[in-house]
Amino acid sequence: MIVRVQAETFDAGREMAALAEGRHDIGALASFTGLVRDRPDGNRLIALTLEHYPGMTERQLEAIAAEAERRWPLQACLIVHRIGRMLPGEPIVLVATASAHRAAALDACAFLMDWLKTQAPFWKLEEVEGEEPVWVEARAADDRAADRWR
Repeated sequence: MIVRVQAETFDAGREMAALAEGRHDIGALASFTGLVRDRPDGNRLIALTLEHYPGMTERQLEAIAAEAERRWPLQACLIVHRIGRMLPGEPIVLVATASAHRAAALDACAFLMDWLKTQAPFWKLEEVEGEEPVWVEARAADDRAADRWR
């Protein structure tokens, strides 16, 4: 299991290659890369800032990754989550799972993202053109997505 919280951007392809390098027991790699996107209401997003509580956030991400490893037969599990100010189009998060078979890799990857959205302690501040910055509230749709794994 690899868990990193960092301000720097990442190269998803390079991270995936490193995860599988030298491994012959991996039959499937699954990944998800989350990007900063514009708002669906047409108001232009200027930036998204993610804040975290150092130490606590990493421990929670490790617990989420450990839960994925408990539920599925994974050869590797990677979570890279960015913090700080990011612009639209920049990557926020990378989740990757490796398993002997695709179903485990895909399911574990989906589980990790659903639980990160609802269980990981990050606070998101949106800067939208012409508006005061606002903290993003939790979404019911994310809770419903996470409920399928309970």
